[in-house]
Amino acid sequence: MTGSASTSEPRWLRFVLITIALAFLAVNLALPLAAVFAGALAKGLAVYRSAIVEPDARAAMRLTLTVAAIAVPLNIVFGLTASWAVTKFDFPGKSLLISLIDLPLSVSPVVSGLIYVLLFGLQGWAGPWLRDHDIRIVFAVPGIVLATTFVTFPFVARELIPLMLEQGRSDEEAARSLGASGWQTFVRVTLPNIRWGLLYGVLLCNARAMGEFGAVSVVSGHIRGLTNTLPLHIEILYNEYNYVAAFAVASLLAGLALVTLVAKSLLEWRFGDSIAGGGH
Repeated sequence: MTGSASTSEPRWLRFVLITIALAFLAVNLALPLAAVFAGALAKGLAVYRSAIVEPDARAAMRLTLTVAAIAVPLNIVFGLTASWAVTKFDFPGKSLLISLIDLPLSVSPVVSGLIYVLLFGLQGWAGPWLRDHDIRIVFAVPGIVLATTFVTFPFVARELIPLMLEQGRSDEEAARSLGASGWQTFVRVTLPNIRWGLLYGVLLCNARAMGEFGAVSVVSGHIRGLTNTLPLHIEILYNEYNYVAAFAVASLLAGLALVTLVAKSLLEWRFGDSIAGGGH
């Protein structure tokens, strides 16, 4: 009934709506992507290759991959734990936990990075103790990992919580009544039911981790070859008027975004019901 109602609209109205959607995508997605790749290849493949293999660019790639390799697994653990707690148990402060999970989505990344500076910088709350023990967090890799983890931790949890709420607790309760331990219940019942939703959340989390700029910019110190991730390296190249190199490195992130988009679309097409809430 819903389907017939949706196709009974006038043809001109459907044409207008589709045209507006396509025009919006063209202006905000297709044209910027085309500009990035055109700028990257403006002086030929040799210049493009030299821009992405020079030492600072390779160091930025390594750091970006390293930070993502640390932040994403941490967010998987947090997302699974928080989702399990929120959907399978009732406890005081449950609504507060849900609100805190959404916090990075409502706070500017720059503000979150500044908070880490105020906490762990030389003049921060823990600064003197860290300096006395020769521990560097801000303007070093640990600070970048902390900032990236903070801005990305909602993605896995916010994907899993609606899915697990819709699935309910009946499967887990049945497994426990048959003698399964908590760990066995999680591995053999819960995890298979949420595997596609979990993968979907991990894809989004990884893409955001590699592309994060605001929070990382505040805590990194912009040390070339040491604390610059790919987004920060692109900014430096652009500010130095090295536009071709900036676009060349940006094309790597654009390629990552395209791969993530394709993987996301494939998951939605192949396992849409499982992701939306039918993990069986």
